[in-house]
Amino acid sequence: MNPIPVILDCDPGVDDAIAFLLAKQLPQLNVLAITSVAGNVGLEHTTYNALGLVEFLDWDIPVYRGAAGPVFRKRVEAAAVHGSNGMAGFDLRHIRSEVAGMSAWDAIHHYAVEQQGALEIIAIGPLTNLALAFLKYADLPHLIKRIVIMGGATAMGNATPAAEFNIYADPEAADIVFCSGVPVHMCGLDMTMQALMTPAELDHVAALGSKQAVFFRDVVQDIVGFMRRIGIIGINMHDPAAVLYAADDSIYKAYPAGIRVETRGSITQGKTVTDLFSDAKWPKNAFAVMEIDRDAFVRKVFELMSKY
Repeated sequence: MNPIPVILDCDPGVDDAIAFLLAKQLPQLNVLAITSVAGNVGLEHTTYNALGLVEFLDWDIPVYRGAAGPVFRKRVEAAAVHGSNGMAGFDLRHIRSEVAGMSAWDAIHHYAVEQQGALEIIAIGPLTNLALAFLKYADLPHLIKRIVIMGGATAMGNATPAAEFNIYADPEAADIVFCSGVPVHMCGLDMTMQALMTPAELDHVAALGSKQAVFFRDVVQDIVGFMRRIGIIGINMHDPAAVLYAADDSIYKAYPAGIRVETRGSITQGKTVTDLFSDAKWPKNAFAVMEIDRDAFVRKVFELMSKY
């Protein structure tokens, strides 16, 4: 089976960094490009971190700079969780540069045309780049096979009681993506909160001994401390769980759903509203990924990290 041609759209970000580590070792994925977007921190940091990660991994993949803020509203960020530079203080120095002269949204269209309808997008940050691509290129919905996102939830939030951060950061962009006509697979908090790795499991990864395995454990320690303060022992692997779903959904349960995004409510803005538990049904524009086999997920993480 040929690997899936994908673009990784991201806002590195600590758990984005773990997603990079896993994506490089997944034979099911052919990562053609990385596109950066403002999210966890500002665009300068997320682009810098993306370039630093590909150089750290000796990964020959182009990086395209994306949107510096949401389509219609002021930017929010999660520096309180990920650190002021987005990488918990780690400085991944590098000599690589992003591709000049082409924005992330133009790159998405370029690769979609090149792949003739086979391209998939894994979006693990706010959906601004994708929304801008859909707004600019009328033919794009016919050129993308599937979009897998880390974002949203059917029943909870983490940015607000109603909204998950990636959707809350640019709800208008998210609704554009859900309404694009391309199937969207929502790897939201319902599933990713189950993708927990304990401190002992993180140490087990580090004991593999490679620089990448040690980085895996060390870069998440600030978030492990943050999670402990709110009563969770370990770290929820939000973005890595979405990347693994894109490669192999066999350890997940997903259900067809109609999904839209609340963009106007003062209390509920950014909420992903689904028909999954409703008698009133919408057209099925998406899949809600609701469950993951946590033990199988952890085993897969060990397997991939042992390749370094």
